Amino acid sequence: MANLGLFSGTKTAKSVNVSFRLPYYTQWGQSLLVCGSEPVLGSWDVKKGLLLSPVHQGEELIWSGSISVPSEFSGEYSYYVVDDKKSVLRWEMGKKRKLVLPKGINGGEHVELHDLWQAGGDAIPFRSAFKDVIFRRSWGLNVERPPGIQNKLDKEVDAVVVHFKICCPNVEEETSVYVIGSTAKLGQWKVQDGLKLNYAGDSVWQADALMQKGDFPIKYPFEGGNFSLETGAHRDLSIDSSKVPPRYIFLSDGMMREMPWRGAGVAIPMFSVRSEADLGVGEFLDLKLLVDWAVLSGFHLVQLLPINDTSVHGMWWDSYPYSSLSVFALHPLYLRVEALSENLPETIKKEIQEAREQLDGKDVDYEATLATKLSIAKKVFVQEKDLILNSRSFQKYFSENEVEKLVSKDSLHHDIIRFHYYIQFHLHTQLTEAAEYARKKGVILKGDLPIGVDRNSVDTWVYPNLFRMNTSTGAPPDYFDKNGQNWGFPTYNWEEMSKDNYAWWRARLTQMAKYFTAYRIDHILGFFRIWELPEHAMTGLIGKFRPSIPLSKEELEREGIWDFDRLSLPYIRQEFVQERFGASWTLIVSNFLNDYQKGRYVFKEDCDTEKKIASKLKMLAEKSMLLESEDKIRRDLFDLLKNIVLIRDPEDESKFYPRFNLEDTSSFQDLDDDSKNVLKRLYYDYYFHRQENLWRQNALKTLPALLDSSDMLACGEDLGLIPACVHPVMQELGLIGLRIQRMPSEPDLEFGIPSQYNYMTVCAPSCHDCSTLRAWWEEDEERRCRYFKSVVGSDGIPPSRCVPEIAHFVLRQHVEAPSMWAIFPLQDLLALKEEYTTRPAAEETINDPTNPKHYWRYRVHVTLESLMNDKELISSIKGLVRGSGRSQPSVEETDDQGNQETIVMITGKHQAAKGQEKISFEKQLTGVPRPETYVL
Repeated sequence: MANLGLFSGTKTAKSVNVSFRLPYYTQWGQSLLVCGSEPVLGSWDVKKGLLLSPVHQGEELIWSGSISVPSEFSGEYSYYVVDDKKSVLRWEMGKKRKLVLPKGINGGEHVELHDLWQAGGDAIPFRSAFKDVIFRRSWGLNVERPPGIQNKLDKEVDAVVVHFKICCPNVEEETSVYVIGSTAKLGQWKVQDGLKLNYAGDSVWQADALMQKGDFPIKYPFEGGNFSLETGAHRDLSIDSSKVPPRYIFLSDGMMREMPWRGAGVAIPMFSVRSEADLGVGEFLDLKLLVDWAVLSGFHLVQLLPINDTSVHGMWWDSYPYSSLSVFALHPLYLRVEALSENLPETIKKEIQEAREQLDGKDVDYEATLATKLSIAKKVFVQEKDLILNSRSFQKYFSENEVEKLVSKDSLHHDIIRFHYYIQFHLHTQLTEAAEYARKKGVILKGDLPIGVDRNSVDTWVYPNLFRMNTSTGAPPDYFDKNGQNWGFPTYNWEEMSKDNYAWWRARLTQMAKYFTAYRIDHILGFFRIWELPEHAMTGLIGKFRPSIPLSKEELEREGIWDFDRLSLPYIRQEFVQERFGASWTLIVSNFLNDYQKGRYVFKEDCDTEKKIASKLKMLAEKSMLLESEDKIRRDLFDLLKNIVLIRDPEDESKFYPRFNLEDTSSFQDLDDDSKNVLKRLYYDYYFHRQENLWRQNALKTLPALLDSSDMLACGEDLGLIPACVHPVMQELGLIGLRIQRMPSEPDLEFGIPSQYNYMTVCAPSCHDCSTLRAWWEEDEERRCRYFKSVVGSDGIPPSRCVPEIAHFVLRQHVEAPSMWAIFPLQDLLALKEEYTTRPAAEETINDPTNPKHYWRYRVHVTLESLMNDKELISSIKGLVRGSGRSQPSVEETDDQGNQETIVMITGKHQAAKGQEKISFEKQLTGVPRPETYVL
């Protein structure tokens, strides 16, 4: 039985002294603390953890502390940054550290643990995208048993055992890892004489070396095979010569410092894929062919939009992939009905072929395609339901996913419900097949996690307490929409979600991880704060951030602001109405407005919200009472309704929020200068200063719950109005950001500079929420000229069309960027070849964010089979990837005798190409004879 006195810190003759040492720079008022699984380290109660003490050593700030433990001690521990009250400000990412004392250690001996802080980025190689896909061969290495040196230690009184440990996930088979250094035991800088490390599993390599006191200080790097030394300065190990040296030093040197791994990928919505086998829309089984094309093109990743069921309205509105009916159900649209059974009747086969020809249009016909698939599936269900629903594989799936009472044989809709489970089972089976195929081919399948759910979804019905149904989510004005956006989703009740440690979110991520090894967090800003609108709003401007610190009535009064009705009610003067509505102004006043003060109006109670206005307008239009178009009058009335300076909190009338872009309103412009100056200062404080700490704390509560729910690689969409706290938190948590060249995060730039992007990013020339590269290039001549001058570096006239040479230049910029990932929309890749640019560029746009009822129906105009046969395009893409030094998946090729061999492409340890590319813009490119050559 363990000695309880030891666990409370009391020393005994048999205790071992364990000291912790970690270099880490803190800010004023912060301290470092170690907390662990055993009572001596607080039993995971940070308040009871071991507070470390700092000391400067050279340029480093070293935190250290010690405990006494029994010789058989073992446990787990982690480091935390805390304030003066031991409240946690920051914690390590990744797995808990393990402490197991060496066998045979004697009481009274001293063990030193030399650790490095585990940042979020350090955990990335342990995510399934790398562990199970990219580095899967490395993780399959055999664990080696290290030789023991305890007997040697017992014979040498002044010797010190140094335990070297390094994480090196990208090690190929038949490759060894060494540590070399200045001492004889480390080979005196000769690799062949260095200390060979043994593979310990989980990408960790380790070995022990017996050092003498005179060997210190030691300088050493690690060598990862093929004579590739670590990058950066050599590592140092020293001991305090004035003290008795420790008997054991455990070095946890973190990750091996090598050239950062970089990869490339392709992005395309599932519904946009076209193959010879599909039925009017891309299908899950098409992913296998897409993966094959990706491998040939040098891509390690395929990125999709959300694939959950969105069948809320039963019409084409449901084409919007971010408004799910259920966050757990897959969309029947992506079902391959031919794969439902191996014994399809000839009549059904004929029906499928006829439907394939009818639905093979330029764009997706959402309603017809879904109706056709469900109709055929029902016929197959009648034939196969007993066979499938009684199968062992279905029973296993059912037990993991469904609620028993919903499918009780006594339920009214028993067979209808069973049909939907039948569909979901086949969707699961088909997507699982495609996902496993991608893993084996070395291709990451990247999913998309929507920020919201539909107001009428299963989730709001089953878990109503998790949502604020009287509100809507959206986004304030930004690059995508200058008027703000209203997505219509209910906002989350984070306080309620936290009570079960965000179980609903954790379940979502667990479900996604069945199919994906990476995912994109849609609108990651929503985990810091969400733009919240009242449920009756139809547009996105008059909102507030939740959570946020409002302006109190007392605060405003201290600043000389007191007329709250004047500032929070719509400011409607008679001349405004006359100017906007012309001859219709009296009709507008009589139907929508009441007299308020001399020359001013207020909205009538039956039309004092956007939804009420829209409803009343529709009624007047049906009676033919409107002199102008209904849309124009609605926009003008909405503008009057939004002509305010402050938004009064509906939950507390003594709290206010500054209206976004309040300086643009006539309500603000008619104020006196003193009031204007005060309100501008308070506006800036509300939006850009006072919320930062609150939003940071909110994100550090919610995001770790997501990241810990699965081992998928997480990327965050961090475009738009970005608070200062966002990027530091993402870096801390190891989240990968997004960089789009036309939407730079730097306020002083019009175009981003890919060569200056941070490593922890995904870079792309466009995305689904904006126009494609071709459309962007061709839609604005002045912007095109500015880009040609500032980015291309030419004073010449740019081509009016996005010719393949332009596409190649832009794509090369991105593939050579330092970003971990360069992911290209398939449309932008097709721009590399002239024959694929005959379709008007605007037709390739996936989404128009300014249109809340946009029809998501884009289909690629070339089949995957044709792309597989286009060796010229594949060669062009592969040349870009190879030339950039990015990693490529291995390719299986067949020789003349039919034998397969695996060709392993570059591993990603090479530097990006630095050559220049010359493009000749002759008459056929610009329309103007230009004999000179531009260097891009």
